[in-house]
Formats: sequence, C-alpha cells, structure tokens
Amino acid sequence: MIMERPDFIQNCEDLRSTESFSYPGDNETFVTGAHLGEMLGLKKIAVNYHILQPGDRSSWPHAHKEQEEFIFVLEGTPQVWIDGKVFDLKSGDCVSLPAGTGHAHSVINNSEDEVKLMVIGQIEAPDDRIFYPLHPERNKECDEDGWFWKDHPKHKLGSHDGLPDKKRPK
Repeated sequence: MIMERPDFIQNCEDLRSTESFSYPGDNETFVTGAHLGEMLGLKKIAVNYHILQPGDRSSWPHAHKEQEEFIFVLEGTPQVWIDGKVFDLKSGDCVSLPAGTGHAHSVINNSEDEVKLMVIGQIEAPDDRIFYPLHPERNKECDEDGWFWKDHPKHKLGSHDGLPDKKRPK
C-alpha cells in the first residue's frame, strides 16, 4: 500500500524556480532555487535551496549584524569569498557565519558545473543591519533605508575582487 505523502514532505528539485534577483541599478543575476522553509510552512528558520550556474555567485559580498547563516554544499565545487580571500569547497563542506562577526561573504561558481547549496538562516532578525565591503553605493542605499551596519567590525580585505572569473572584465 502506497501512502500519499503530506504536503510538508517535498523534493527540492520539484520546488525549484528559475527566478533570480538583482540589486537596484544593476543587471547581474544571482542564485536561483527555492525558499524551502517558507514554501513548506516554517516560520522561524529560513531554509533555501540555492543553485549557482557556472560563472555565477550567490550575491554581492556582504555581512550581517544580527542574522546567522549556514551554507552546506550539496553538489559541486564552488569557492567561498570571505573578506577578499577565496577558499575552495566541495560536496559535504559547510560554512558557518555567526551574526556580528563582520565577515563578508559570497559563494562563487567558477566551475563548469551547476553548484547546489542548502543555505540556512533566520527568518526574523528585526534589528539586522548589513554592509557591502565592495559596494559603497549599496551601503548608501542601505543607510537611507535604515539598515546599514555602520559600526561593523573591520577586517583587512584580501585582493580578490569578489567576481566570478567569467564576469571579470578582461
């Protein structure tokens, strides 16, 4: 006898979307995937299935004051950009980004294959503030909107520009 599964049991691939996002005034697109936690009724934690195509990155490098993030590599060989340095990742690797550390981050796919990530964080972080170490104009927008992290910890940035190889001007 085959039982019908309840709605809160789903397959990530069945919920996958091709929609992405861009920052205001910019046309670069970033991850696709699914906001699994929201779609499956979770109210306290954000669980996101992120897909990075070759040559894409998850976002502009940024850091959060109050929001914690946890990145788990399901498939592929991405790199994680942390404060201007890149570190190679593989399936099974994870990155923990505790709130308030000021470590700016982004995941980059410089491989020729799709990268699949599970990104977990908080849904509600009402006092969260954010900063973008490589995008001063974005910081101004965040400041105008009341969520720029002015007193973030300062970390010496490495030399990596935060761009995937395929998006770097030649």
